[in-house]
Amino acid sequence: MSLLTGLLVLILVIIVAALLFRVFKSIVGLVVNAVVGIILLWLINLFNLMSLIGRPDIPINLITILICAIGGVLGVIIVVILQAIGIPLGL
Repeated sequence: MSLLTGLLVLILVIIVAALLFRVFKSIVGLVVNAVVGIILLWLINLFNLMSLIGRPDIPINLITILICAIGGVLGVIIVVILQAIGIPLGL
């Protein structure tokens, strides 16, 4: 293997490693955001926080879990606002 070929392979390996790191970092961030959102939804129901504004607990179903998993904390805020103004999120 010549010096030029070795250098090109090294550059290619560095580029692939950087791309994999960037993809892995974003996937980990999305997973953490989803887990935090779902746990926050569960805690809101556990401590019955919706009763403070005179509303029933947020139903934990497929729609609310998907909104909280995709949106994270922002998704939980959206679900709480929709529940507070009386828009049901049930199936």
